[in-house]
Amino acid sequence: MSLELALLILVIAVALIFDFTNGFHDAANAIATSVGTKALRPNVALAIAAVCNFIGAFLGQAVAKTVQSIVGDPGEGTIGLALVFAALAGAICWNLITWWFGLPSSSTHALIGGIVGSALVVGAAVSWSTVVDKVVIPMVISPVIGLLLAFMLMRGIRIAFRDKDAKTVEGRFRKMQPFSAAAIALGHGLQDAQKTMGIIVLALISTGHGSAGEPIPIWVVASCALAISLGTAAGGKKIMKTLGQRVIDLDPARGFSAEAVSASVLYVTAYAWHAPVSTTQVVTGAVIGAGAEKGRKRVRWSVGRNIAWAWVLTLPAAAAIAALVHVILRFFTGI
Repeated sequence: MSLELALLILVIAVALIFDFTNGFHDAANAIATSVGTKALRPNVALAIAAVCNFIGAFLGQAVAKTVQSIVGDPGEGTIGLALVFAALAGAICWNLITWWFGLPSSSTHALIGGIVGSALVVGAAVSWSTVVDKVVIPMVISPVIGLLLAFMLMRGIRIAFRDKDAKTVEGRFRKMQPFSAAAIALGHGLQDAQKTMGIIVLALISTGHGSAGEPIPIWVVASCALAISLGTAAGGKKIMKTLGQRVIDLDPARGFSAEAVSASVLYVTAYAWHAPVSTTQVVTGAVIGAGAEKGRKRVRWSVGRNIAWAWVLTLPAAAAIAALVHVILRFFTGI
């Protein structure tokens, strides 16, 4: 086996490990509200999310193409593989750091930060227009849209059901929440599994095993779908607790509002914008919006600020870690 082939296999394995960490790091956010409102037990919610993540990964490839296009030419052979490896290492390290502290940061932006940081070290061309138009602008806009829409939907629900018995309404929305949670998990699979597909395709292109214009091989899609669903099944209860309980105490109607809006934003950005948005940010914005409808004092803004800091730091932190990994790799291997 040649060095290049061995390194390609290693990079693909590391990409799937990232996909696995994405599952237990981000997928908890998709079902945190249903767990927080006691509409679903944690283990049941994680099982639903795992299955829906797997299915969602097969629902499109546009987001993967966007991730793939961030670096126009990753370099040939071991040069391109080293770039991809360092990008993944930066994203995985940041995921593990934020997971340890229970902060729902974005795996999406950790991966993109890793790609940019690694590319800058080797002088590869970064498509800054893609980074700005498809990453930075959606990063800012999507949680704000989630917040506003969840606020408005919850206000509409309150007006529509103002004359109904509160316990009856709560029971109805609790029964609807498993469906809205499943919708988010499908959107999470649609969005986040594709990002790993894009990075694997970069590795395949650099070794001549693929080209930018080809459809993503089915084995790449299936392996990414399996990895993210297994990661989800492994659980992410620290982050689930942060969103489901610490930011705001949600009732079933607010939980449903947050989930329905989050799922809608994920689908629209994937199919209409082809933008790799953060499931974490979208869900957090919607949770805050649904909670704020009850009154600003109901939201624990200090927790929200900590989450916001994790968002701001993710891109540069993952980029810095990826750059450092690439420098170390080059020093010891000469690649």
